Amino acid sequence: MIATVDAEQARTTAMLEKWVNQNSGTMNFAGVRAVGEMVRAELEPLGFKVEWVDMKAANRAGHLIARHAPAHRGRGKKMLLIGHLDTVFEPDSGFLTWQREGDLGHGPGASDDKGGDAVIVAALRAMKAAGTLKDADITVVLTGDEEDAGPIAISRADLVREGKRADIALDFEGLVQENGNDMGSVARRSSDEWLIRVTANSAHSSGIFSDGVGYGAVYELARILDAFRSQLREPNLTFNVGLMVGGATAKLDQSMIRGDATGKGNIIPGVAIAKGDLRALSREQIARTRERMQAIVAQSLPGAKAEISFDPNGYPPMAPTAGNRAILARLNRVNADMGLPQMGELEPIKRGAGDISFVAADVDSFAGMGAASSGDHTSAERVSIPTIFKQAKRAAILMSRIAAERR
Repeated sequence: MIATVDAEQARTTAMLEKWVNQNSGTMNFAGVRAVGEMVRAELEPLGFKVEWVDMKAANRAGHLIARHAPAHRGRGKKMLLIGHLDTVFEPDSGFLTWQREGDLGHGPGASDDKGGDAVIVAALRAMKAAGTLKDADITVVLTGDEEDAGPIAISRADLVREGKRADIALDFEGLVQENGNDMGSVARRSSDEWLIRVTANSAHSSGIFSDGVGYGAVYELARILDAFRSQLREPNLTFNVGLMVGGATAKLDQSMIRGDATGKGNIIPGVAIAKGDLRALSREQIARTRERMQAIVAQSLPGAKAEISFDPNGYPPMAPTAGNRAILARLNRVNADMGLPQMGELEPIKRGAGDISFVAADVDSFAGMGAASSGDHTSAERVSIPTIFKQAKRAAILMSRIAAERR
């Protein structure tokens, strides 16, 4: 397997270059489908049955699902491999092409997550060459909207279903390194959004703080946000304020990413709005934090009223479990046999949310099987090409051993 990955380095790099040069911003539906067809062309010759799951109902392009049935059904463990076809770079981004810079590949999605998809294909080709793929029960799910998911109940239903069938899930988003050392991700935090709307008495500014008028909407919003900052902090929990508007009038546009406000220094503001995110390590931590946020919001200053709501389309957490850590232990046995250093456990706060979290409640899960990179989600995105090959070798050996384990 190691020899196959090394022999196919040029082929794998050329494949990734082709994928990167095809724009697949989440809302470029034709582009996402085109990359899906390129991946289909790689997987079908390996014996995978590939289907495209359309996501018109979620206003997204769709997902690629590929299944490989083992020669001897029901014996080995079922594996779910997770990646995504889309990128954050839409056709008008101005960042559209691949450039080779020595050991780095510079381009949109070069790492996130086309580099991870390349690891999947290179690993499966190595297994095929070594004869270990024939007995492997593997399903590959590459979502088409990981960077901007549609309604979760629709857009992640297929992924959740596949998670319930699997014994082990491997996520091929980026490898995180610390001080030059590769790290293993046995947990990922959630990603939820919250919205606060405040209404208050609006009047001449000379009446601010008076019994008949009160404090206005902006002071009330400031009270709430400062209370979040001072009262909510705990390990593995973050809560960012990403957008805020307030004044005599204030509103957000339909996309909820832009705001307008009007006001003067001598008018007490009657409206204030803030939105942000909430990231936590467990469902219990999410529930506890939401309850505390609601209690803070309810303690309104005189003359103001505030309400908080939470977006139902958030990403759940992938909590650390004994099963997840057992996968890291398996991988470290692979590292030992390859003569590589042992991988430590990455702190969950050091990586964002991902699709694997939708299956983590049902199946032992491990993240970060993709390539190492820098500058993700910016025009400086660069993938470390040698880590594509290193990760493909690790993945091929790990999956071959898992395929030989009894259910």
